[in-house]
Amino acid sequence: MKGKVAALGSSDFVMPFSALGVDTFAADEGSQDVQAGARRILDEKYSLVIVAENIAPDAQKVFESVQKEPTPSVVVVPFTTEPQGFATQKLGEVIKLATGINILKNE
Repeated sequence: MKGKVAALGSSDFVMPFSALGVDTFAADEGSQDVQAGARRILDEKYSLVIVAENIAPDAQKVFESVQKEPTPSVVVVPFTTEPQGFATQKLGEVIKLATGINILKNE
């Protein structure tokens, strides 16, 4: 896969990605910077977006418009002391989209 990679989250979250050469977009939870960063990521045509779980609900509002497109691939990863379950929920939705069933759902 060719393309650019972006990381969106708090400065503590994006710092290690920056060291790896990934383009980073620092934004604090509940700030306008989250949606602004997400819009910029879409505008700049990134292929892979790594989003911190604690800001993912705010970023999701922007990424919903491209959710069923092949790119960007948005990956939500836990970054809080206590996982909120958003990352697992979004992974389950992607698996269901690809396979027709959500194997991560507890029923």
